[in-house]
Amino acid sequence: MLIPGPGWWRGGPQLGPLGLWAGLRAAAAPAAVRRVPPARPCSRLERSPLNEPVVARKTPLKEWTLIVNPFGRLQARLPCDIAVRPLDPYHYPDSDRVLVTVSGVEGGSLDLDSIQVRYDEALKQMAIVSDSISQQASVEVKVPMKFDLNIRTSGTGCVKVQEAECDDCRIETEQGISIVQSVKSKKLHIQTKGGKVICLGTILGNTDIHASEKSTVTIDKLQGSSVNISTEDGLLKAEYLYTESSSLSSAAGDITLGSVHDSLNGHLKASTHEGAIDVYVSQMGNVDLKSQKGSITIKVPSSLKAYLQLSGSKVDMNPEITLQEMKEVPKDNGVTINGHMNQTSECEKWIKANAPSGTVHLKSQSWFQSLRLKGF
Repeated sequence: MLIPGPGWWRGGPQLGPLGLWAGLRAAAAPAAVRRVPPARPCSRLERSPLNEPVVARKTPLKEWTLIVNPFGRLQARLPCDIAVRPLDPYHYPDSDRVLVTVSGVEGGSLDLDSIQVRYDEALKQMAIVSDSISQQASVEVKVPMKFDLNIRTSGTGCVKVQEAECDDCRIETEQGISIVQSVKSKKLHIQTKGGKVICLGTILGNTDIHASEKSTVTIDKLQGSSVNISTEDGLLKAEYLYTESSSLSSAAGDITLGSVHDSLNGHLKASTHEGAIDVYVSQMGNVDLKSQKGSITIKVPSSLKAYLQLSGSKVDMNPEITLQEMKEVPKDNGVTINGHMNQTSECEKWIKANAPSGTVHLKSQSWFQSLRLKGF
């Protein structure tokens, strides 16, 4: 999948292997706030080795350190970029600090005094709030690993969350990118009105993702009991999906699923009105696919056991796949093919695909072939 390269935070510091502002350090004093001494002078337009102009380098300008309950919550409301990751357990073995760093361009008009950073001990809630801080600023927060997260940005503010292990993680953006990387949460909710949603590494937990307009959703690996993902006009793509119950939908975007592993009693439902569906089913419960105006491509290993019901204006089957008790039923402007693949009971696992205006393709593909197609 496409992974954002350095500088996706509109000119923020270069992303290291973990993607989070390498080199920044928060203050260690308890419940303190301080201005950061000026860094080395730099031109507003530094130049790359190719002498191409890039945006000015950001430096840390203000920092806070607060003592907190390790099982609290972070609430952030900002118009700028924010990145959240866990505290270093070696430096903070009690996991009772929150470190906040605001970065920006030296000499820029950031309105640092507008940002409120406070901790409510009774509510166990850490709040970072600003309506007017410049969108050119960026905020980095290091929190206890078990902290719940409730983050909302406005405008083009982006959100990145790394390696959290919490009960509840909620992210809302308007036009900004949402990135979650290696997150484990009982409830993960992401909503965007126009920004991309990118899930890197393995995401564990019950997941709801809703992306409006042309927002796209791309996922490396998602595992949870319940998964609900919807887009309007953007691509929905998942490389690996391990679920008990999945509902994936798009009004006009394509749905591409690299490898679906349902539990034995699981259920996957994917539907799109105008887009196409492309799915590789390796282990499964029941699969229900529908594209009102597009085509559907189903790739399965030759050993898969399932009852198949394929309906479309045309059904195209790979010659390597043989169905037992196959029936072909002509319909108005289309055809339906029913049959058993490596089993004889219609009551066992099944795959249903319906593309009234498109073609249903059934192809044979091994797991190793799927890895080669992914570039491994």
